[in-house]
Amino acid sequence: QMVMDALIRALGRGVAVSLIIDSFGSSETPTAFFEPFRQAGGDYNVFSTKWRATYLIRNHQKLAIADDRTLITGGFNIADDYFAPITDARGWQDLGLQLTGPAVAPMVDYYAEIHRWVNAPGHNWKSLRFLIHTWDRVDPEDARRRMAYSTQSEQSGPLHWYVGGPTRRLNPWVKAIKADLDRGERLDMIEAYFAPGQGMLRRIGRIARERSGASLVMPSKSDNGATIGAARILYGYLLKRGVKIYEFAPCKLHTKLIVIDDVVYIGTANFDMRSLFINMEVMLRIEDAALADEMRTFIGIHADHSDVITKLEHKRQLTPMNRLRWSLAYFIVAVMDYGVTRRLNFGLSG
Repeated sequence: QMVMDALIRALGRGVAVSLIIDSFGSSETPTAFFEPFRQAGGDYNVFSTKWRATYLIRNHQKLAIADDRTLITGGFNIADDYFAPITDARGWQDLGLQLTGPAVAPMVDYYAEIHRWVNAPGHNWKSLRFLIHTWDRVDPEDARRRMAYSTQSEQSGPLHWYVGGPTRRLNPWVKAIKADLDRGERLDMIEAYFAPGQGMLRRIGRIARERSGASLVMPSKSDNGATIGAARILYGYLLKRGVKIYEFAPCKLHTKLIVIDDVVYIGTANFDMRSLFINMEVMLRIEDAALADEMRTFIGIHADHSDVITKLEHKRQLTPMNRLRWSLAYFIVAVMDYGVTRRLNFGLSG
């Protein structure tokens, strides 16, 4: 309500305000909640209506852009839980990033593209797949976007935006993280949902076993217990290869952060099959050694407030009943949901 009131006050000052919500993520919010916003002149849009099979593709992106110059992105949704302190049972631990300057320009253009798509008759999914697949290819005629993609500053270093979503081939964000994992020497991650496929697991294991090591901070509390089980069934494979695993204890964990050598990824994507291949996601890749060191310290603080998962502890937890529960959770989260969504949506011609 606080955010909605602020948007309506902005409209009253003559600010043009455009809002895109995801129909799945906002399914518990009544349409009437947005009516005062619309009556005040707000531009209200919904991504993927419920009566289509494509409802299973979620716009998981979080972007707030002001005056084409300032941007906030990260894991935060607009909901009471994300405003609650971690001492509150509802509270989430999360991470956001505020960015100013010319590197905001690509997301201004991207928002405009998604806005056009949402309002296009029939929602042409081929055009959406094409937009996602080609977003990392800079149009040489577009000077503003070209400048933003090549922007470097003394504080933040090279910046590059990647978007993810339902492409037939690997989407730009997955191609980027795959390449960085292939050549990376050290990996540190905080992931709210962790249920990747074998290819990504092998890359993480290779960094831990053959290079400088890998550490993962996972949730011990979540809004979805199946996602915790889906991650835990993978611990054995990772621990055998030397990956250090921690489960964050103080509250629910919603952070998405990846550090590979001097590269930092901050954005909306979890490290599960949905975020890697199906959901609409946005990630900012920042190559800067000082920031990478700072984010590793940030991850270390989380590890200090976590339970250490050793081989012995994992073996103790891996009872026959837990093995069955966790395996079923992984099947539901990473296999069945992913497979059903692909079959229903990826073959669409419209």
